[in-house]
Amino acid sequence: MAKFEISRRKFLTGASLGASGIMLSGCDAFDSQLSVGGGLRSFLENANGLTYRAQRLLAGRDALAPEFTEADIRQPQRPNGVTAPDDDVYKGLLANNFADWRLEVSGLVEKPLSLSREQLMNMPSRTQITRHDCVEGWSCIAKWTGTPLSLVLDQAVVKPQARYVMFHCLDTIDRSLSGDIKYYGTIDLIDARHPQTILAYGLNGKPLPVENGAPLRVRVERQLGYKMPKYLYKIELVDGFANVGGGRGGYWEDNGYDWYGGI
Repeated sequence: MAKFEISRRKFLTGASLGASGIMLSGCDAFDSQLSVGGGLRSFLENANGLTYRAQRLLAGRDALAPEFTEADIRQPQRPNGVTAPDDDVYKGLLANNFADWRLEVSGLVEKPLSLSREQLMNMPSRTQITRHDCVEGWSCIAKWTGTPLSLVLDQAVVKPQARYVMFHCLDTIDRSLSGDIKYYGTIDLIDARHPQTILAYGLNGKPLPVENGAPLRVRVERQLGYKMPKYLYKIELVDGFANVGGGRGGYWEDNGYDWYGGI
């Protein structure tokens, strides 16, 4: 990897984590006692915006994240967060090897879709060996295979007013008296159409394991791991996310993480 690339990634990671990562324990657990005041939250959001603009300035819209060779894969892809969804719907789909699973594409599209895993696998695919960087501080190189998200968006015909892609997942990330909270996240259309943003169904030459997000997970290679939802079942095109969850664009973002987890 070029020296400039290492320096750029360290700068961008520092910009992202320096504001919020030092305050939070990582992807696997969140301290519910954490309280972020209005002034501090405003500071963090401004830092998040700086990270977003810095990445766009330094990397550009289509610059690729570093890719590696198979010789660089030295361990299985480390799982994190939920590794076996405790959800009756998911368990039923898993019992039938996901034959009844469908990826729904809805929202601000001209042609809503309902795609089986087989249909996705029959579309043109991309395989990439990339490094997964977790906000907890660890990284892991693995080979991912999947359908470019841009192809699915083109098939659905995104409406002009759409600004974000929202991912809805089957894993229960939190439980409360008001009900289960499923994982969700968002990215903008620039990252959604990036050539390395794929809907991955394969890992290291084999079908995607349950612990890594089967039957389908998102890979957004220029962002941190929490921006790559697992156990995906629905993609929704939206013009904003203020009225979803905590209004910050994702489960971890609702709990203090940056919306733009760029590296």
